[in-house]
Amino acid sequence: MNNSVLPTQSDTSVDRSIPRLQLRKINKSFGGVQALKNVDFEVYAGEVVGLVGDNGAGKSTLVKTMSGAYVPDSGEILIDGSPVTISSPQDATRLGIETVYQDLALCDNLDVVANLWLGREAYRWVIPGVLKALDETEMERRTIEVLRTLDVKIPSVRRPVAALSGGQRQCIAVAKTILRQPKVVLLDEPTAALGVAQTRQVLNLIMRLKQQGLAVVVISHNLHDVFEVCDRTIVMRLGQRSATFDIKNSTSEQVVAAITGAEYRDAPVSSSEMI
Repeated sequence: MNNSVLPTQSDTSVDRSIPRLQLRKINKSFGGVQALKNVDFEVYAGEVVGLVGDNGAGKSTLVKTMSGAYVPDSGEILIDGSPVTISSPQDATRLGIETVYQDLALCDNLDVVANLWLGREAYRWVIPGVLKALDETEMERRTIEVLRTLDVKIPSVRRPVAALSGGQRQCIAVAKTILRQPKVVLLDEPTAALGVAQTRQVLNLIMRLKQQGLAVVVISHNLHDVFEVCDRTIVMRLGQRSATFDIKNSTSEQVVAAITGAEYRDAPVSSSEMI
Protein backbone atom coordinates (compact mmCIF):
# COMPACT_ATOMS: atom_id res chain seq x y z
CA MET A 1 0.00 0.00 0.00
CA ASN A 2 1.30 3.43 -0.90
CA ASN A 3 1.24 5.50 2.29
CA SER A 4 2.16 8.80 0.64
CA VAL A 5 -0.64 11.31 0.49
CA LEU A 6 0.54 13.60 -2.28
CA PRO A 7 3.20 13.54 -5.00
CA THR A 8 6.18 15.73 -4.26
CA GLN A 9 8.13 18.17 -6.38
CA SER A 10 11.09 15.80 -6.31
CA ASP A 11 9.11 13.08 -8.12
CA THR A 12 11.45 12.41 -11.04
CA SER A 13 8.85 10.24 -12.79
CA VAL A 14 6.90 13.35 -13.79
CA ASP A 15 7.98 14.93 -17.10
CA ARG A 16 7.26 18.63 -16.64
CA SER A 17 7.61 19.25 -20.41
CA ILE A 18 4.50 17.16 -21.16
CA PRO A 19 1.06 18.37 -20.04
CA ARG A 20 -0.43 16.34 -17.21
CA LEU A 21 -3.82 16.84 -18.84
CA GLN A 22 -4.30 17.92 -22.45
CA LEU A 23 -7.37 18.32 -24.64
CA ARG A 24 -7.11 18.70 -28.41
CA LYS A 25 -9.78 19.94 -30.82
CA ILE A 26 -12.66 19.20 -28.46
CA ASN A 27 -16.17 19.69 -29.87
CA LYS A 28 -19.44 19.33 -28.00
CA SER A 29 -22.96 20.16 -29.15
CA PHE A 30 -26.35 20.04 -27.49
CA GLY A 31 -28.91 19.85 -30.26
CA GLY A 32 -28.33 22.86 -32.47
CA VAL A 33 -26.10 24.62 -29.93
CA GLN A 34 -22.36 24.06 -30.27
CA ALA A 35 -21.02 24.57 -26.77
CA LEU A 36 -17.36 23.82 -27.58
CA LYS A 37 -15.64 24.49 -30.90
CA ASN A 38 -12.22 22.91 -31.50
CA VAL A 39 -11.04 23.72 -27.97
CA ASP A 40 -7.45 23.01 -26.94
CA PHE A 41 -6.46 22.95 -23.27
CA GLU A 42 -3.39 21.96 -21.28
CA VAL A 43 -2.20 22.04 -17.69
CA TYR A 44 1.19 20.88 -16.43
CA ALA A 45 2.30 19.26 -13.18
CA GLY A 46 3.01 21.92 -10.57
CA GLU A 47 0.97 24.52 -12.45
CA VAL A 48 -2.24 26.40 -11.64
CA VAL A 49 -4.31 27.39 -14.67
CA GLY A 50 -7.26 29.74 -14.39
CA LEU A 51 -10.23 29.09 -16.67
CA VAL A 52 -12.27 32.26 -17.12
CA GLY A 53 -15.02 33.59 -19.33
CA ASP A 54 -18.49 35.09 -19.27
CA ASN A 55 -21.60 33.04 -18.54
CA GLY A 56 -22.26 30.71 -21.48
CA ALA A 57 -18.66 30.89 -22.70
CA GLY A 58 -18.18 27.13 -22.44
CA LYS A 59 -16.21 26.86 -19.18
CA SER A 60 -18.62 24.49 -17.45
CA THR A 61 -18.96 22.28 -20.52
CA LEU A 62 -15.18 22.05 -20.84
CA VAL A 63 -14.73 21.15 -17.19
CA LYS A 64 -17.49 18.55 -17.36
CA THR A 65 -15.71 17.06 -20.36
CA MET A 66 -12.49 16.82 -18.34
CA SER A 67 -14.33 15.30 -15.38
CA GLY A 68 -16.25 12.72 -17.41
CA ALA A 69 -19.71 14.20 -16.91
CA TYR A 70 -19.88 14.91 -20.66
CA VAL A 71 -18.44 12.87 -23.52
CA PRO A 72 -17.08 15.07 -26.34
CA ASP A 73 -18.48 14.67 -29.85
CA SER A 74 -14.93 14.72 -31.22
CA GLY A 75 -11.41 15.51 -30.15
CA GLU A 76 -8.69 13.89 -28.10
CA ILE A 77 -7.87 13.76 -24.37
CA LEU A 78 -4.36 12.90 -23.17
CA ILE A 79 -2.90 12.16 -19.73
CA ASP A 80 0.88 12.54 -19.53
CA GLY A 81 1.02 12.51 -23.32
CA SER A 82 -0.97 9.28 -23.76
CA PRO A 83 -4.46 9.29 -25.35
CA VAL A 84 -7.23 8.18 -22.97
CA THR A 85 -10.98 7.71 -23.10
CA ILE A 86 -13.11 9.44 -20.46
CA SER A 87 -16.71 8.29 -20.69
CA SER A 88 -17.75 8.74 -17.06
CA PRO A 89 -16.66 10.38 -13.79
CA GLN A 90 -15.39 6.97 -12.73
CA ASP A 91 -13.03 6.96 -15.74
CA ALA A 92 -11.75 10.41 -14.79
CA THR A 93 -11.13 9.33 -11.18
CA ARG A 94 -9.33 6.19 -12.34
CA LEU A 95 -7.06 8.34 -14.53
CA GLY A 96 -6.27 10.73 -11.67
CA ILE A 97 -8.67 13.62 -12.39
CA GLU A 98 -10.66 14.88 -9.39
CA THR A 99 -13.27 17.64 -9.40
CA VAL A 100 -14.52 19.79 -6.52
CA TYR A 101 -17.82 21.42 -7.50
CA GLN A 102 -19.42 24.41 -5.82
CA ASP A 103 -21.83 22.28 -3.80
CA LEU A 104 -18.79 20.44 -2.30
CA ALA A 105 -20.76 17.15 -1.94
CA LEU A 106 -20.20 16.94 1.82
CA CYS A 107 -22.51 15.40 4.44
CA ASP A 108 -23.11 18.04 7.11
CA ASN A 109 -24.16 15.55 9.77
CA LEU A 110 -20.95 13.50 9.51
CA ASP A 111 -17.57 14.40 10.96
CA VAL A 112 -14.47 15.20 8.91
CA VAL A 113 -13.10 11.65 8.97
CA ALA A 114 -16.39 10.12 7.84
CA ASN A 115 -16.68 12.65 5.00
CA LEU A 116 -13.17 12.03 3.70
CA TRP A 117 -13.63 8.25 3.67
CA LEU A 118 -17.29 8.07 2.66
CA GLY A 119 -17.73 5.28 0.13
CA ARG A 120 -14.14 4.00 0.41
CA GLU A 121 -13.84 3.22 4.11
CA ALA A 122 -10.81 1.37 5.48
CA TYR A 123 -11.40 -1.97 7.19
CA ARG A 124 -9.42 -4.31 9.43
CA TRP A 125 -9.89 -8.03 9.93
CA VAL A 126 -11.45 -8.98 13.24
CA ILE A 127 -11.48 -12.65 12.31
CA PRO A 128 -9.11 -13.18 9.36
CA GLY A 129 -11.02 -14.15 6.24
CA VAL A 130 -14.35 -14.04 8.06
CA LEU A 131 -15.22 -10.73 9.73
CA LYS A 132 -14.11 -7.17 9.04
CA ALA A 133 -14.75 -3.93 10.96
CA LEU A 134 -14.18 -0.27 10.17
CA ASP A 135 -10.59 0.76 10.90
CA GLU A 136 -11.38 4.07 12.60
CA THR A 137 -7.81 4.46 13.84
CA GLU A 138 -6.30 4.18 10.35
CA MET A 139 -8.88 6.48 8.78
CA GLU A 140 -8.30 9.11 11.44
CA ARG A 141 -4.53 8.81 11.06
CA ARG A 142 -4.68 9.24 7.28
CA THR A 143 -7.13 12.13 7.63
CA ILE A 144 -4.80 13.99 9.99
CA GLU A 145 -1.90 13.26 7.63
CA VAL A 146 -3.58 14.68 4.53
CA LEU A 147 -4.84 17.77 6.39
CA ARG A 148 -1.34 18.39 7.76
CA THR A 149 0.16 17.95 4.28
CA LEU A 150 -2.26 20.54 2.91
CA ASP A 151 -1.74 22.79 5.95
CA VAL A 152 -5.47 22.73 6.72
CA LYS A 153 -6.24 23.80 10.28
CA ILE A 154 -9.48 22.66 11.94
CA PRO A 155 -10.32 22.22 15.64
CA SER A 156 -10.88 18.46 15.39
CA VAL A 157 -11.24 15.82 12.69
CA ARG A 158 -14.18 14.48 14.69
CA ARG A 159 -16.11 17.73 14.44
CA PRO A 160 -19.26 17.61 12.23
CA VAL A 161 -18.75 19.36 8.90
CA ALA A 162 -21.82 21.53 9.62
CA ALA A 163 -19.84 23.21 12.42
CA LEU A 164 -17.00 24.30 10.12
CA SER A 165 -16.60 27.61 8.29
CA GLY A 166 -17.08 27.94 4.55
CA GLY A 167 -13.35 28.04 3.95
CA GLN A 168 -12.76 24.98 6.11
CA ARG A 169 -15.52 23.09 4.29
CA GLN A 170 -13.91 23.92 0.94
CA CYS A 171 -10.58 22.63 2.24
CA ILE A 172 -12.22 19.41 3.46
CA ALA A 173 -13.78 18.88 0.02
CA VAL A 174 -10.34 19.23 -1.58
CA ALA A 175 -8.73 16.95 1.01
CA LYS A 176 -11.36 14.32 0.21
CA THR A 177 -10.16 14.18 -3.39
CA ILE A 178 -6.49 14.16 -2.34
CA LEU A 179 -6.92 10.82 -0.57
CA ARG A 180 -7.32 9.30 -4.05
CA GLN A 181 -3.85 10.61 -4.98
CA PRO A 182 -4.92 12.55 -8.09
CA LYS A 183 -2.76 13.99 -10.83
CA VAL A 184 -5.17 16.81 -11.70
CA VAL A 185 -7.56 18.74 -9.44
CA LEU A 186 -10.39 20.81 -10.96
CA LEU A 187 -11.81 23.50 -8.66
CA ASP A 188 -15.15 25.03 -9.65
CA GLU A 189 -15.52 28.55 -8.18
CA PRO A 190 -13.61 27.60 -5.01
CA THR A 191 -13.94 31.04 -3.35
CA ALA A 192 -17.55 31.83 -4.29
CA ALA A 193 -19.55 33.26 -1.38
CA LEU A 194 -16.57 33.15 1.00
CA GLY A 195 -15.42 35.98 3.25
CA VAL A 196 -11.96 37.53 3.13
CA ALA A 197 -10.35 35.24 5.72
CA GLN A 198 -11.98 32.12 4.29
CA THR A 199 -10.92 33.07 0.75
CA ARG A 200 -7.33 33.45 1.95
CA GLN A 201 -7.48 29.97 3.45
CA VAL A 202 -8.62 28.45 0.16
CA LEU A 203 -6.06 30.38 -1.92
CA ASN A 204 -3.31 29.15 0.39
CA LEU A 205 -4.59 25.62 -0.14
CA ILE A 206 -4.41 26.03 -3.92
CA MET A 207 -0.80 27.16 -3.65
CA ARG A 208 -0.10 24.17 -1.44
CA LEU A 209 -1.49 21.83 -4.11
CA LYS A 210 0.83 23.46 -6.66
CA GLN A 211 3.84 23.08 -4.36
CA GLN A 212 3.03 19.38 -4.02
CA GLY A 213 3.31 18.98 -7.80
CA LEU A 214 -0.35 18.63 -8.72
CA ALA A 215 -1.85 20.14 -11.87
CA VAL A 216 -4.63 22.48 -10.75
CA VAL A 217 -7.40 24.10 -12.79
CA VAL A 218 -9.34 26.94 -11.16
CA ILE A 219 -12.66 27.96 -12.73
CA SER A 220 -13.46 31.42 -11.40
CA HIS A 221 -15.18 34.73 -12.06
CA ASN A 222 -12.93 36.43 -9.51
CA LEU A 223 -9.94 37.79 -11.43
CA HIS A 224 -8.28 38.99 -8.23
CA ASP A 225 -8.07 35.38 -7.04
CA VAL A 226 -6.95 34.21 -10.48
CA PHE A 227 -4.08 36.71 -10.57
CA GLU A 228 -3.03 35.75 -7.06
CA VAL A 229 -2.68 31.97 -7.48
CA CYS A 230 -2.59 31.13 -11.20
CA ASP A 231 0.43 30.83 -13.49
CA ARG A 232 -1.61 31.12 -16.68
CA THR A 233 -5.20 31.93 -17.45
CA ILE A 234 -7.16 30.61 -20.41
CA VAL A 235 -10.11 32.66 -21.65
CA MET A 236 -13.19 30.98 -23.10
CA ARG A 237 -15.58 32.95 -25.30
CA LEU A 238 -18.46 31.74 -27.45
CA GLY A 239 -17.38 28.14 -26.97
CA GLN A 240 -13.80 28.74 -28.09
CA ARG A 241 -10.45 29.29 -26.44
CA SER A 242 -10.01 32.92 -27.34
CA ALA A 243 -6.89 33.92 -25.40
CA THR A 244 -4.14 32.71 -23.10
CA PHE A 245 -2.25 34.94 -20.68
CA ASP A 246 0.90 34.51 -18.64
CA ILE A 247 -0.21 36.05 -15.36
CA LYS A 248 3.20 37.58 -14.57
CA ASN A 249 3.19 39.52 -17.84
CA SER A 250 -0.49 40.45 -18.05
CA THR A 251 -3.05 42.74 -16.45
CA SER A 252 -6.61 42.15 -15.38
CA GLU A 253 -7.68 44.74 -17.95
CA GLN A 254 -6.23 42.60 -20.74
CA VAL A 255 -8.05 39.53 -19.47
CA VAL A 256 -11.35 41.43 -19.19
CA ALA A 257 -10.88 42.69 -22.74
CA ALA A 258 -10.49 39.10 -23.97
CA ILE A 259 -13.53 37.96 -21.98
CA THR A 260 -15.74 40.68 -23.43
CA GLY A 261 -14.43 40.37 -26.97
CA ALA A 262 -12.51 43.64 -27.13
CA GLU A 263 -9.20 41.83 -27.67
CA TYR A 264 -8.07 38.39 -28.80
CA ARG A 265 -4.68 36.78 -28.43
CA ASP A 266 -4.65 33.18 -29.63
CA ALA A 267 -7.66 31.95 -31.56
CA PRO A 268 -9.83 34.83 -32.80
CA VAL A 269 -13.46 34.06 -33.52
CA SER A 270 -14.96 35.10 -36.82
CA SER A 271 -16.07 38.71 -37.19
CA SER A 272 -19.70 37.64 -37.34
CA GLU A 273 -19.42 36.28 -33.79
CA MET A 274 -17.74 39.30 -32.24
CA ILE A 275 -19.72 41.64 -30.00
